Amino acid sequence: MIYKRSSALFNEAKKYIPGGVNSPVRAFNAVGGDPIFVKEAKGAYLYDEDGNTLIDYIASWGPLILGHVYEPVLNAIIDKAKKGTSFGMPTEIETDLAKLAVSMVPNIDKIRFVNSGTEACMSAVRLARGYSGKDKIIKFSGCYHGHSDSFLIQAGSGAVTFGSPNSPGVTQGTAKDTLLANYNDLESVKALTSANKGEIAAVIIEPIAGNMGCIIPTEEFITGLRELCTKEGILLIFDEVMTGFRLGAGGAQEALGIPADIVTFGKVIGGGLPVGAFAARNEIMNYLAPDGPVYQAGTLSGNPLAMSAGLAMLTELNNRPEVFESLADKTEHLHEGFDNVLKTKGIPYQINRYGSMISVHFTDAPVVDFASSAKGNNETFKTYFHGMLNQGIYLPPSAFESYFLNDALSYGDLDKTIDALKKVF
Repeated sequence: MIYKRSSALFNEAKKYIPGGVNSPVRAFNAVGGDPIFVKEAKGAYLYDEDGNTLIDYIASWGPLILGHVYEPVLNAIIDKAKKGTSFGMPTEIETDLAKLAVSMVPNIDKIRFVNSGTEACMSAVRLARGYSGKDKIIKFSGCYHGHSDSFLIQAGSGAVTFGSPNSPGVTQGTAKDTLLANYNDLESVKALTSANKGEIAAVIIEPIAGNMGCIIPTEEFITGLRELCTKEGILLIFDEVMTGFRLGAGGAQEALGIPADIVTFGKVIGGGLPVGAFAARNEIMNYLAPDGPVYQAGTLSGNPLAMSAGLAMLTELNNRPEVFESLADKTEHLHEGFDNVLKTKGIPYQINRYGSMISVHFTDAPVVDFASSAKGNNETFKTYFHGMLNQGIYLPPSAFESYFLNDALSYGDLDKTIDALKKVF
C-alpha cells in the first residue's frame, strides 16, 4: 500500500506537534516508518488519507467495542450536542450513567467521572492515600496506569528497593513512594510489604494486563494478592481502563471472581469520547470532596457529550450481554487461525488471549510478565506489523500492546486477517 499523503501529513504535523503526534505510540517509533493518518471509519474498518481500507484491531485502543460510528452512540451524541456541549454544572445524565455503571459492576457504591484513564488512576491513588493515611503504593513492572508522576517509575536494583524515575520531570521524592513488584510474582509483593510494614496505602494493578501485550494473572497470584492486601490493610486498586465493560458487564472483577477495593475505568465507559472514572464502596468514596477531605475536581468532568456516549454504550452492553460471548468467540477464532499459520513457519511465538484481548509475542518462552514480554524478537515483530499493514490489517504499532477486537468484525474479516498472516513470513 502507498502512504504518500500520510507521510506528508506527518511531516507537516512534526512542525507544530512534538514528534508529530499527541500520544507517543502513534509515532511508529517501535516499528519504523511513518504513521498512518486516518480520515474516517465505519464498523470494523478504517479509511486512511491515502484511500486505503484497513481492518481495525485497536478500536481506538479499546473503547469502540461495538465498532466505529455505532448508530445508538452516534445518535446520542448528536442529540445531546444540539442542547449544548458543555455547562460546568450538574446534569441528570451524569446520574443516569453513574447509576447504570454501579448496577453493572460488583463491589462499588459510588463513582466519580473524570476525563481520562490517567486522571482516574491518579485520583484513585490519592483517594487510597487519603483514606488509609499511608503514602506508599506498589505497582507492577510493565503495567501502565497513565502518565501521572507516581506511575512513571522503573525498577530499582532489587525487589525491596525503591523505584527510580524513568522520565525527566518525575522527582526522586515522588519515586520513593512507588515500589515496583513483578507481575505474576506474589513473593515480590510479599517482600515489599514486609520491608515497608504499615506504610503501603495501595497496590494498583491491571488485573488482565494490556500494556506488555495481553498477560493473564495466574489464579494463585491474583487470589494471593487479594488475600495479602486484606491481611495487611492495603487497598487493592484494579485499573480496568482497558478491561472494564470489555471482558463482561462487571469487568475483570466479575471475570476473575476477585473483588477490588477501588476500580478505575476509561475507554468503553466513554463510548469513544474522553472519559475516565473511579469507583469504590461508600466508606471509601465518602472521603472524596465535597463530602470528605480528599480533593479532586475537573471543570469538564461529566461533560454531557461524553456522558451521552457512555450511557448509550453501556445501555447497549447491559441489554445485549451476548456481545461479550460473541467477542470472545471471534478472538478465539483469530487465535486458532494464527496458531495454525505460525506453527508451520518455524518462528518462535506465543499467543496470549483473554476475552476480546489478544497479543502475539515472537519468543519461545511463555509470556507471563514484563521481563518475558521484553524477550520477544522486535525485528520479527516489525516484519509482522508492516507485512500485515501492507495487506490492509491495522495492528497496534508496538509489541507491548494488546489487540482489541470489536464486534463489527465479521468472520470474513478474521479469515482475511489469518490469510494475510500466511503471506508475511
